Amino acid sequence: MPLDCGLVAAMTNYQYMLFYLQIFIVTLLLSVALTFLVIKLAKKLKIVDRPDDDRKIHMLETPLLGGLAIFAAFFVVLYFVHDKLLTGNLEPRHWLGFFSGACFLMIGGWLDDKYNLKPAWQIIWPALAIVSVIAGGVQIEKITNPFGGFIYLGALSAGLIALWLLGMMYTTKLLDGLDGLVSGMTAIGALVIFLFTMSVKYYQPDIGLAALILAAACLGFLFFNWHPAKIFLGEGGSLFLGYALGVLSIISGGKIAIALLVMGIPALDVAWTIIRRLAAGKNPFRFADNKHLHFRLLNMGLGIKKSVLLFYAISIIFGLAALFLQSKGKVLALAALLIIMILIVMFFAYLDRKNKVV
Repeated sequence: MPLDCGLVAAMTNYQYMLFYLQIFIVTLLLSVALTFLVIKLAKKLKIVDRPDDDRKIHMLETPLLGGLAIFAAFFVVLYFVHDKLLTGNLEPRHWLGFFSGACFLMIGGWLDDKYNLKPAWQIIWPALAIVSVIAGGVQIEKITNPFGGFIYLGALSAGLIALWLLGMMYTTKLLDGLDGLVSGMTAIGALVIFLFTMSVKYYQPDIGLAALILAAACLGFLFFNWHPAKIFLGEGGSLFLGYALGVLSIISGGKIAIALLVMGIPALDVAWTIIRRLAAGKNPFRFADNKHLHFRLLNMGLGIKKSVLLFYAISIIFGLAALFLQSKGKVLALAALLIIMILIVMFFAYLDRKNKVV
């Protein structure tokens, strides 16, 4: 007697769920083990971050190079499931370009953590990462027009990819000021991409698998990066997470709006920081301060853990909303994020004026 079709489908779904669960657990445990080893390595090489009285608020010397553990866990597991990554439209050259760019970020991050490179040298590695992705054949053929149809990019694809990846990398780089903030938000973003690409309408199991692996690698690292952190991402790690999330959002069919909704407040904070520094006549990439939103929340007495959880909550709310919104809805959600950021800027500007008067 033949099996009922519904039973066969249920068994198949169960097998897929079990496979994804196994991959998640393996990646998580590998990330934990590699992070433990990187802590030992960074201490032995004396690649540590020392506290100061201004922006570095941690109490003890803390190992850097944490991004190396996420990078290794992510790509090692990707290698062992590489056959599942080629079931869609992606080719080996796309993944190779992604990997090559990540390697450049790791090399540059190592050098910067060790020798504290000047800003002019720091930009070289993100630029090489972007070139690697484009040379690997990754492109954005079209973007959805919220008023209907598509906008075909043609020769503008490379420029948009460069701006998008640079923006994502510097968002996570400048956001990396509180324990667990960047690693946790990247995990949230990757999980949202996983859920989106596993939906019936946008089914892309290859991208979904890669996103799940990235989320697990970040969460394994978060065990050591949660406050009080035993290790930091370092320059390479903070850039790599924005880079990885940015690339996944592109190769999942140009779902940039999803990543923007997850990382919206930090991205707008970076944009405001650049504007604020330029208005003050300062180079936005050579000058550092403690006026980022996460530092402002600390100064208000919210505390590190509560500040980080607030960022998580906003990302989860807008990220999950992206799963159910159509193009126009996503535009409205992005507009809501912009309004929220404007209100935040106005609120802190009011506090600054009030404090000056006092």
